[in-house]
Formats: sequence, structure tokens, C-alpha cells
Amino acid sequence: MNKILVTGGAGFIGSNLCEFLLKNGNHVVCLDNFSTGKRENIEQFLNHPDFKLIEGDIRNLNDCQNAVEGIDYVLHEAALGSVPRSIEDPITTNNVNIDGFVNMLVVARDVKVKRFIYAASSSTYGDSKTLPKVEDVIGKPLSPYAVTKYVNELYADVFSKTYKLECIGLRYFNVFGRRQDPNGAYAAVIPLFVKKLINYQSPVINGNGENSRDFTYIDNVIQMNILVLETKNINAINTVYNTAYGERTTLNQLVKYLKEYLSEYDPKIMDVPVIHGPERLGDIPHSLASVDKAKKMLNYNPEFNMKKGLKEAVKWYWNNLR
Repeated sequence: MNKILVTGGAGFIGSNLCEFLLKNGNHVVCLDNFSTGKRENIEQFLNHPDFKLIEGDIRNLNDCQNAVEGIDYVLHEAALGSVPRSIEDPITTNNVNIDGFVNMLVVARDVKVKRFIYAASSSTYGDSKTLPKVEDVIGKPLSPYAVTKYVNELYADVFSKTYKLECIGLRYFNVFGRRQDPNGAYAAVIPLFVKKLINYQSPVINGNGENSRDFTYIDNVIQMNILVLETKNINAINTVYNTAYGERTTLNQLVKYLKEYLSEYDPKIMDVPVIHGPERLGDIPHSLASVDKAKKMLNYNPEFNMKKGLKEAVKWYWNNLR
């Protein structure tokens, strides 16, 4: 039994990681301040004998120290996501994503955790026009959020070299799936569009809809986290990996698939019109990951392509949103 800290464990990705780790015999500590995480995401775990919730903030060093006591591995998921949020409020994004990140690195170093695994981001590729995105070729960041996630990678690299703390970053590409929040000003595109379509409201596509993303189902992300947590390959640590499936889908295609899958539950959804709005500031036009490095170094074999994952997500939302 490993003792694993999941920061942001009440969030979308964090709660899915907590669930998987508990089912596979680990002791899990969840640190969350519930600024974006939700109590209902972890409610089912609260009475589990191997689950502990610490309500705290990664910006508070004492909270970080309390959470990391006796921990073997850290899965650092806590962050303020969203490009638009970072453009509106770069100070808070910086405080959480950089100051909080350094706090966690320091306490992980001090208690000598075995490995520190953190959520990096595809936003790090910035204005690079190269496709597919390969880990060693990045551009300049296009948003304050992207800056913070790139700085995370720089800090992790320094801590691995200076303090011999094993660090692995996972550059998430547009993760979606069960428990992703459809509400709020900064909701991700898939749950937001699903919610609108279920309510016969028109989804708003930014631009002409031909921008593309490597949408990545949550179970592929869980697989990557477990692979980097368990790897014994010393050449596979102290680096970053694209965490994706390796195919891209335009926003126009996405809406087409969503209407098709949702209409299996309610045929009237096929008739909901789509609205096109202005391009969104800070957006990367196209995103497609090469996952060759993860396949080679970790034997990564993602099970869910976009359409397979989308069918699972739609089923979950249909049962939980109405």
C-alpha cells in the first residue's frame, strides 16, 4: 500500500485519480480548498478507511506540510485552470499555479517523497506551429496560464537537478470525462456544450469552428499517471510527457458528434442550431500531440480514442445533468 497525496483531489481529474487509487489498494490523502473542486466529487470516499481529506490551500505552506506528512508519492493536480480566467486575473493564477507549486515542491523535497508527478499543460506549446506537438519543441506562451505551466516545468527541472527530487510532468491535452463541471464562467467546452444541447440551447463556437484539439478522455490520463508513478525506468523520470490520444478533432466535428450521441437519448437535440462567435483571446489554433515518447518510455497504450471517450462522457452527463 502506497500513501499518495493528490492535491486538487476534489477536482475533475483529481477525484478520478483518488477513485482509481483507492480501488487499487492505496492510502489516499486529498488536499483541496474547494475553490474549483466540489465536495460531491469525493463524497463517496469520505467514509473509506484509506481516504483522508485535508481542507487547505497550496498557497499556505503549513497546509502543504500537513498534507505531505508520511507521503510516498505526490500527484499534484491543484491549479487554477482556464486561459480566459488567467487573462482576467493573472495575479491569482500566478499565486496558485507558481507560488503554490513551489510550496509543494519544497515540502515534497523536505520529506523526501519518492516521486513528484504534476499536471503540466499543452498550453506550454504556445505559438509553436509544429504539428504534432513534440515535447522538445515549444513556442512562446500565449496566456498568463500558459506562462505559469511552463514555469512549473522549469522549477521541476531545477528541483530534480538541485535536490534530486524525482519529478515527472504530464502535459494534459484537453481532458474530458465524468465529473467535469459544466457550470461557471470557465467551464470546459465539452461539458458546456453538452449542458446546452440537453437544454435545447445553442452552443457557441468561437471562430469558424475549424480550430482543432486533441481531446483526451479521463481514463487515458489516469493510465498515464499510474505509468509514471510506477515506472522503474530511470531514463523515464525527470522529464515531461504529452498526455493525449494523438488525434485531433475540430470544434465543428465535436458538435456534430455530441448532437449525434445525445440524440440517441433525445432525438430533438439534433435540431438545436449552432452559433458562431468571435475568436477567443489566447487560444492555440490547433493542438495535436505526439505520444511516441510516452509509448516508448512508459509503454503507454491509450484505450479511448476521442469518439469512444465521448460516448462514455455523454452517457455520464445524460445520467447526471438532467
